[in-house]
Amino acid sequence: MNGGFGKVAVLYGGISAEREISRQGGQAVLASLRRQGIEAQGFDPARDGSLCRLVETGCTRAFVMLHGRGGEDGVVQGALEALGLPYTGSGVLGSALAMDKYRTKRIWQAAGIPTPPARLVTDAAALEDAARAVGYPLIVKPVHEGSSIGMCRVDGPEALAPAWAAAAGADREVLLERWIEGAEYTVAILGERALPMIRLETPRTFYDFEAKYRAEDTRYLIPCGLPEAEERALAAQALAAFAAVGASGWGRVDLMVDAAGNPWFLEVNTVPGMTDHSLVPMAARAAGMDFDALVRAILETSREREEVGA
Repeated sequence: MNGGFGKVAVLYGGISAEREISRQGGQAVLASLRRQGIEAQGFDPARDGSLCRLVETGCTRAFVMLHGRGGEDGVVQGALEALGLPYTGSGVLGSALAMDKYRTKRIWQAAGIPTPPARLVTDAAALEDAARAVGYPLIVKPVHEGSSIGMCRVDGPEALAPAWAAAAGADREVLLERWIEGAEYTVAILGERALPMIRLETPRTFYDFEAKYRAEDTRYLIPCGLPEAEERALAAQALAAFAAVGASGWGRVDLMVDAAGNPWFLEVNTVPGMTDHSLVPMAARAAGMDFDALVRAILETSREREEVGA
């Protein structure tokens, strides 16, 4: 019943601002693996010490459920490769690029994938010029954070400095990005397949941390309400956006569609959430796949690294 996976280490927790969300999702994955008769142990790098212990305890592969810096940015992926342990999801390059909103945007621009205009700011002295170039309203984002941490909409110059301070407190690189007014969607990706799109609706200014993990008034629309041909076209673009940054295995691509029907791609998540509020499990259910089947399918992505000896 094990499926030839050996002993699986589920990596969760970690040191990022998304630690608690990672812990919740990791524990859900761990319980699922055990329900399926797969030998698995949880491992929190912030609590359990060096990753070398995975080898010492007989683990043969890793299910990565670490979010944010130190887990979703290529660092852990590189360590696992050095240890010779196959792991789920994107490799070092795809993880590092997708975690970097600015470099993702530059790659998409070169590839012809529509993404909102933005400016990178690393110094408060350049803030006002960058804001004028982007135009108001805009959204301020830490370049290397997930779960909308440190993000804030800014409608005019008077709110710019506080938003910058909040974002700069989370990251030395900050992105000022043009605000797109329209409908927000997400595309979950599993292997080479796009799962049914989800439309996100929240009474909040945008789909922020509160809307993602705590609010009870966030709406998730599946089917998403788009004509079938339009959904297929956007799903194909999302797959291209995912591949452009070297992401693989599984993940999620977020986008907006403005009032004129134009898509604007925002970011890639290479280790999406797996909590009871999370989007990938919702999309999988809409595709006829329960949580256990989804977990097993994600675990299967580790075989690709096994096959190439990574």
